Amino acid sequence: MIWNVIDRRKRRYRWKRVNAIIEAVEHDNSCADADVADESPPGLTIDYASRDDVSVHEAIQWANQQRCPITLYIYDADDGIIPAHFDACGERFWQDDMSDL
Repeated sequence: MIWNVIDRRKRRYRWKRVNAIIEAVEHDNSCADADVADESPPGLTIDYASRDDVSVHEAIQWANQQRCPITLYIYDADDGIIPAHFDACGERFWQDDMSDL
């Protein structure tokens, strides 16, 4: 079930062909100013799944059928989805000073 949507399309009015990624919404707990979701049981958690070249409608249907609360990320169909997604996701975590470890 969708709890959050992050639309990273540059062409926001294209809906016939997009790439979609889903992750458990609890992954967003570490983001600054995020609502905090309870953790799903490990057997139900979706760490990462993707669908390429689907419509926005298909992406939403697919995301809503998942077994845990998820964040749906939407990208332009011709974007390099995996590098773009993980580059952006790397920016959402707190930047801790690890020098004391």
